[in-house]
Amino acid sequence: MSVWIGFILYAIGLLGYNGTLRRLGVSPYLAWITAMLVQILMLYGFAMTGWLTIGIQIVTYFGIGLALLWLGLSFFHKARLRFEGIHLFDFWMVGLGIATGQTLWHSPLVHYDNFSHWAVMVKFMVFTGRLPGASDHLISFTSYPPATALFITQFAHWVGFSDGAMLVAQFILIWGAAYAIFAGLRDRSRALTSFALCFTLAISFVFNVAIRLNNLLVDYVLPILTIAALVGIFIYRKHPLLLSAHVIIFISALLLVKNSATFFVIIIGTYFLYTLITNHHWQWRRLLTIPIQFGITLGLGTLPFVWWEWHVKHTFTVSKHQISTQAYARQLSGENHQALIKISHKFLTQIFSLNSLSTKGILLINIVLILTWLFIRIRQHQRNNLLGIALLLDMIFVAYYGSLFGMYILSMPYAEAILLDGFERYMASIVILNLFIGAIALVRVLDYQQFEQNFQKRNTQAFKSATTKSIYQMATLVTGFFAITMMYSEITGTKFTNEMNHNTLPLQMIRVSRQWHHLNHQKVLIVDPEVVDVNDYYAGYVGRYWYFTDKAIGQENFMMTPKAFRKTVEQYQYVAIPETHRTFTVLTKKVFHQHVVTGLFKVTKNRLIRMH
Repeated sequence: MSVWIGFILYAIGLLGYNGTLRRLGVSPYLAWITAMLVQILMLYGFAMTGWLTIGIQIVTYFGIGLALLWLGLSFFHKARLRFEGIHLFDFWMVGLGIATGQTLWHSPLVHYDNFSHWAVMVKFMVFTGRLPGASDHLISFTSYPPATALFITQFAHWVGFSDGAMLVAQFILIWGAAYAIFAGLRDRSRALTSFALCFTLAISFVFNVAIRLNNLLVDYVLPILTIAALVGIFIYRKHPLLLSAHVIIFISALLLVKNSATFFVIIIGTYFLYTLITNHHWQWRRLLTIPIQFGITLGLGTLPFVWWEWHVKHTFTVSKHQISTQAYARQLSGENHQALIKISHKFLTQIFSLNSLSTKGILLINIVLILTWLFIRIRQHQRNNLLGIALLLDMIFVAYYGSLFGMYILSMPYAEAILLDGFERYMASIVILNLFIGAIALVRVLDYQQFEQNFQKRNTQAFKSATTKSIYQMATLVTGFFAITMMYSEITGTKFTNEMNHNTLPLQMIRVSRQWHHLNHQKVLIVDPEVVDVNDYYAGYVGRYWYFTDKAIGQENFMMTPKAFRKTVEQYQYVAIPETHRTFTVLTKKVFHQHVVTGLFKVTKNRLIRMH
């Protein structure tokens, strides 16, 4: 099946779910991401019952069937959807979305975590059609939930497996969730507020610079799904059934993205409860239904994750990063007070450092919100909620700092914790979430400052004066310009990163051999002259991913006798040499009488046979 045919089938299936959800009352701006999450949950059910490949086909073809059904009904003028109109942000999303997707399609995977889990998990599911079991040692982090991997697997099933296909799939998920933020606009025809949210979306990738879009890590997926969930709660606040269904779908999906999604689920749950309390008519009967609705919704939302935890516990005897109170207790009892003090000092130093990107983000959010609040309050003499929003976001930041510190002292080895391993990456998630919350609150307040509050009467003459009109037009042009250039900067930055990575180990592997797609247990030696790649297991993980074997090992040190060298090499069935290793070349000449530089070789008793 060609890439384009597969992509068209996938797209039609997605359109079918989108159209169905819109007819059930889902906002057109939330329908894309909701359709994706519904498919993820359906695929999850099939995967957990051992029917993943068939499940992918059923889920997609069912979507295609729905699309054909609605298309057929529309010919008879039945069940038609109301046209929402096309706005400036639609052009921005489509144009820059396609440009980003093209760049990602030609991007390789390089980041360590792609090979230690995320990419290898997708590859495993694409070519085996199932979740890993206890005997599948290729997957190390067996407790990591599979939501994004399932979504990417479905996409790769139709368009073909490649680094680019996986990256584009995750970007589709991110872009679908990002589109939901425009549901938060009061008036979508206003260019300034629309471009302000586009600009916010572009800025969010600045704080995602630790991983960028050309990686399968979920640190950006968590906040973008959370903001879509929060926007949906606000939009559906007057529709109890739709509201609960929305919360169930998003909580279920988030918990299946990563274990650390719990913090984001608490934020969603808190806002859901606040919405339930503030949107009832203070009748005693209604007051009693609030805890029932809240409890049932959250209970149903957590069921898929409970099922996953049960699956991990009963499938794997030991699982890395599994949630375990006993493990936390052992870790805490093992930490001495001196170590805790050192970690605390390092943590506080990082928080208050102006060199920290996350700290800059927190300051930026606070400064913009507080200055805007002051201007409107003092100059315009109007009340607004931006100061309250700033304080709320600061409370979320403090709570997240607490949870992050807890992770360092409870679930990380001291050697990693004292270095605050991944600090900026983890903090990026909460900075991005609060950036979006602050931006949506800001544009709504700005909309309330418009001279004409009747949306139907808003036109080029609906301004208080010629001066305010000029200011509005200039602000729109500036915001639009930066929204486009900042997003273009992300695209060019990704291209530049790809060029800079041309000599990294994963790209060297492309040049020496084809990727293997059949799960095997062949012993493969990865000869890597880079000591760091071997010591931190990067070479081994890349080899395991590339050759789809759980027995690929990286080695740099070959300072040994010819006899020991022969014995070492003969332990393996294949030898991969992605980069010239002088010592290995010299010893191969002595032992096997061959001049070997780079390539993939099959090991025999008397020689190394080059594989093509």
